[in-house]
Amino acid sequence: MNIGIVGCGNIAARYATTIGAAPGLDLVAATDVLPGRAEELAASFGGVAHETLEELLADGDVELVVNLTAPQVHADVTRAALEAGRHVYSEKPLALRHDEARALVELAAARGLLLGGAPSTLLGEAQQTAWKLVREGAIGTVRIAYAEANWGRLETWHPSPQSLYGVGAFVDVGVYPLTIVTAMFGPARRVSAYGTVVMPERTLGSGETFRLEAPDFVVAAIELERGVVVRLTATFYVMPSKQRGLELHGDDGRLYMAAWDAANSRLELATGGGDYEPVELVREPYDGIDWSRALVDLAEAARDGRAPRANGEHAAHVVEILDAIRTSAADGRPVEVHSGFTPPPPLEWGT
Repeated sequence: MNIGIVGCGNIAARYATTIGAAPGLDLVAATDVLPGRAEELAASFGGVAHETLEELLADGDVELVVNLTAPQVHADVTRAALEAGRHVYSEKPLALRHDEARALVELAAARGLLLGGAPSTLLGEAQQTAWKLVREGAIGTVRIAYAEANWGRLETWHPSPQSLYGVGAFVDVGVYPLTIVTAMFGPARRVSAYGTVVMPERTLGSGETFRLEAPDFVVAAIELERGVVVRLTATFYVMPSKQRGLELHGDDGRLYMAAWDAANSRLELATGGGDYEPVELVREPYDGIDWSRALVDLAEAARDGRAPRANGEHAAHVVEILDAIRTSAADGRPVEVHSGFTPPPPLEWGT
């Protein structure tokens, strides 16, 4: 499948590197609103640098648009690509509001196109191993999940983090464990949340200061349809440290994943009242995040006539959960979640 990248910022080179290493994927085009960035990406990884999105969408070689733009314009770019007849894989979130996300899912279906959405870290070896253990009953019936998405102060390393601060920590990083637990245990049905700004003024490396538009600390209790209760914390203040990862608690034991984003995360299992013991993964893991894995799956889904595992329907449901978290944190009341999705199957090697 031939890929065109829209948005050549901080994450684009990571995608381009893994696309180049993946069989069956070719990077053929790129564009960015800032002059020079698409040219730089194309010079390093190949493909044609287009001056505008419209020009890229007119390129007949592009079959799949990978949307790596700022979250605030994800929906607009994805809509334009779908209307131009292209499959789309969007970085998270699919949109900033559930009604926008749902409209994109419906548009893709009406056009007979595939719509995929990040994050796709469920496709990693550690995550597939954890899911396999849960399905096999290694810790019995799972009733509680704890997840920590502590991502620290973005301005200490990111050259332009304002757009990420604008949408907040839950939208940027809380979606990683949220997507994993909903894939494993099904849709959410109710959310209770608290959010606040703990450090309102931030300073870039250049010395420029800016103030936050969204909470940099959020805690949410998310009740899933199948009875699992998820307590998830997301923050842009606390650094990644010992309080990070995903822990599943069942009637017969516990399962701990140290890094929900890394395919080679440490995985530990405790049964009964015993101590945690390391778990061997189902196969040799990728080191970190394989950014192209969901793109390979989407290309195979197009060939096989099925939905991609990291699909737009699931991504849209996650957006409704994010909407509910914002509303609950603002109003102090639980908020119902109404949408659903068909949970993806595990990868063949994850069974």
